[in-house]
Amino acid sequence: MKFKNTFLIAEIGINHNGDVKNAFKLIDLAKDCGFDSVKFQKRTPEITTPKSKANDLRDTPWGKITYLDYKKKIEFGKKEFDQIDKYCRKKDIIWFASPWDIPSNNFLKKYNLKYNKIASPMLTNHKLLEHVSKQKKFTFISTGMSQMSDVVKAVNIFKKNKCKFSILHSVSDYPSEEKDLNLNLINIYKKKFKVDIGYSGHEKGVSPSIMAVCLGAQVIERHITLDRTMWGTDQAASLEKRGMIELVNVVRKIKICLGDGKKKFLNSEKNKLKENKYW
Repeated sequence: MKFKNTFLIAEIGINHNGDVKNAFKLIDLAKDCGFDSVKFQKRTPEITTPKSKANDLRDTPWGKITYLDYKKKIEFGKKEFDQIDKYCRKKDIIWFASPWDIPSNNFLKKYNLKYNKIASPMLTNHKLLEHVSKQKKFTFISTGMSQMSDVVKAVNIFKKNKCKFSILHSVSDYPSEEKDLNLNLINIYKKKFKVDIGYSGHEKGVSPSIMAVCLGAQVIERHITLDRTMWGTDQAASLEKRGMIELVNVVRKIKICLGDGKKKFLNSEKNKLKENKYW
């Protein structure tokens, strides 16, 4: 798949904090700011919560509860995703989600979504990658929390199963420090994998995402939030409305400003030259 323009993904993830009304507000925000799609996350908490952390106590808006119970509190089920599916169709915006386990992937199949997504923590979950890639649905593959050898193995699985994909460079630190972003890896990925490359950013500002587009990123994914001070693990690494508007406005201008790279002599320049030419 070739993206005509930079494809902008608003990652809602779990920033809805388990409240579908918050999800609707975030969908509205993404649509109003000009993003192409919104993305959620889907888990089966009993499968995806590490046993070593399941019984850890955590302070939450619902009081002090175990980590497993917290994961259950913020997880959307069929009722909520039915509402999200209906709402996104009404708002005319694409939605999809990253499954964190095979049952979650099977759950998402029911919605006939246009895209799949492999989240960075799942990059080495080869059973999940096999399951997702066998659907042959275009998949965005984030590459944080990994070595190059891990990325190669993931790519080989998708190639073997003839599933088209895009690689998203990512640094999975929340929020990421600019010194760690290593955006030149975008060019390395382009040469190595010869597919559309994107960038999934977790930094506080928008400048690195804009730089990524200038380096050739065809896809930009950013977490979004109603308020960065809200409770939740991903809120601080997310963009609020002001940052979202800035990102979209600049990204949409980049392709126009970069042009095709061919030297041109504009008529307006010719007229200006006549004014200055004395020889």
